Amino acid sequence: MGKKIDEDQVRKVAKLARLELCEQEVEDFAGQLSAIIGYVEKMNELDTEDVEPLAHCLPVSNVLREDIAGESLGTEAALANAPQWDGDFFKVPKILDGGGGA
Repeated sequence: MGKKIDEDQVRKVAKLARLELCEQEVEDFAGQLSAIIGYVEKMNELDTEDVEPLAHCLPVSNVLREDIAGESLGTEAALANAPQWDGDFFKVPKILDGGGGA
């Protein structure tokens, strides 16, 4: 196995991702990530010169139905199972404080 991920790198990435890891997890992830890099390096050794790129390993085609406008739900049917509504609208909790900025 070539390049290894050390425990300091795992701690740095965990900090950036705001993850709290115990020492055992840091040690485990360092080994697991190093193994993944080893597998990728192994695949890079393969000769792919004459291999055509593909998006899917199986011959699939679009199986979606034709996009045809149909009858839509009425307001009463759409709101029938809503926990709260206000007139013709769904009522949802406020999530922005109105102070600006996202």
